[in-house]
Amino acid sequence: MAEDKMVQDAPVAGGTKKAGVLNRFDNPWLNWKFLGGAGILGLLFFIIFLGYQFWDTDLALSARAPLNLPPIGFENWRGQTGVPEHPLGTENSGRDMLALWIVGTPRTVFVGVIAATVGMLAGIVLGFMAGFLGGLFDDVIRLAVDIAITIPSLLVLIVIQAVLGRVDLLTMALLISLFSWATPTRYIRAQVLSMRESGYVQMARLSGVPVRDIMFKEIMPNLLPYLSASYIGNMQGAIISAVGLEVLGFGPQRIPSLGVAIFFSIEAGALFRNMWWWWGIPTVTLSVVFIALLLINLGLDEIANPRLRKAN
Repeated sequence: MAEDKMVQDAPVAGGTKKAGVLNRFDNPWLNWKFLGGAGILGLLFFIIFLGYQFWDTDLALSARAPLNLPPIGFENWRGQTGVPEHPLGTENSGRDMLALWIVGTPRTVFVGVIAATVGMLAGIVLGFMAGFLGGLFDDVIRLAVDIAITIPSLLVLIVIQAVLGRVDLLTMALLISLFSWATPTRYIRAQVLSMRESGYVQMARLSGVPVRDIMFKEIMPNLLPYLSASYIGNMQGAIISAVGLEVLGFGPQRIPSLGVAIFFSIEAGALFRNMWWWWGIPTVTLSVVFIALLLINLGLDEIANPRLRKAN
């Protein structure tokens, strides 16, 4: 009984702490940056979900609303005021900005998710092969990564899309993924190189565990926080590339998205006509998405690396 009590009660500064009782700082996943970023994204997509349920998303198409109306509480250069039927205003082609926001936001994020997923899967396979197998695999993959990183990806994507003409969102995401595998490959290779000499990996080798199982059942679970952080960073880069292409006029212009909305606002001179809501709403939304992804990325870095956590 005395021994059990000694195991259960561990002395800590300022008193006795019950073993097995988890306080807020014992769980690295209870990270305010990670939870805050995830909460922002969750709230954003919850509002979009409600929008799909209660708002007419067909208003995101051309000629479905009056032209150039400002949001409620504001007035445009013609003296027109906002109306409840279009609370975020309308634009030059008769699109409702609220419907455009509801439809365009998930499509913009969709491009980032697809491009980051494809690039991350390629990075995992190539990074594990280079870091664990070494030899010729490492030399070839490392050379390919060095070449891919030095290529100006946005310039190449502009040339490719200029040759292909108009593409849909999925094709654009796959094109972006052609340049989103190199960074995670290098990152994963470095982590695998440091872990392949660890004791449990050496024991698995001596026990005759297949190489595939060692890589993906022994090493990968320990890299999940690092892989998650790399994935979020990849998603940020893919969204920036997609929006950049759309703003330059190379995106699928018939499909509503945040980048396409900004492109049409620039083309129609919204900046000079004081139609701030046309380009301002997509810009603020992209800023919120990037801030949320940044917080998630910082939180995952702290979860993966205990040295980054603040002492409490």
